[in-house]
Amino acid sequence: MTYARRVPRAATATAASLLTLTLAACGTATVDEGAPTAPSPAPGAQDAVTAEAFNGADTEFAEMMIVHHEGAIEMAELAIENADSDEVRSLGHRIAAARGPEIDMLTGWLGAWGQELPGEMDMGGMDDGAMQMDTMDQETVMAELSGLSGSDFDRRFLELMIEHHRGAIEMAENYRGEGEDLEALRLSGSIIDAQMAESTEMGNLLRAL
Repeated sequence: MTYARRVPRAATATAASLLTLTLAACGTATVDEGAPTAPSPAPGAQDAVTAEAFNGADTEFAEMMIVHHEGAIEMAELAIENADSDEVRSLGHRIAAARGPEIDMLTGWLGAWGQELPGEMDMGGMDDGAMQMDTMDQETVMAELSGLSGSDFDRRFLELMIEHHRGAIEMAENYRGEGEDLEALRLSGSIIDAQMAESTEMGNLLRAL
């Protein structure tokens, strides 16, 4: 005898229910996978971070370092014209070439921060110890160097430029504990490294005279 294979109605209903639940679960899983893993930032949050990316220490560092670099270029250009040795003349070229782009960078930051440039401000009071060399200001230093020639010029230039570098390193180190702008902080580290290396080079040249 042949028997027909029938599925009980109860079993059919149970299977249909299980299929419905399975599809519902799959649909829920699909929605969950597309859901964000972290809450989106509140509107304007990114703008607030950008707007607060600098502080007063950043602007003061940029202002003072521009003036300081301009003084270094002025001294370096005098060394290019008056130095007795090729080594000191080459150093003058390198100092002038390195400080120019840094001034442009610092100037750009001040503009982006909505700050006035040093040339547009009263710079009185900014000529503190970091701006002086052997207790002399920039004008006095330039007058002294302009009256020297030969190895006398080279020796005095190196002595005063070492002092000038000391001031820049001091400013950069003091700023690093107070600044907020990441790019300005990176530049301050580069200034410290570069001017320490140049100071060592100048010390070696000075001892060789």
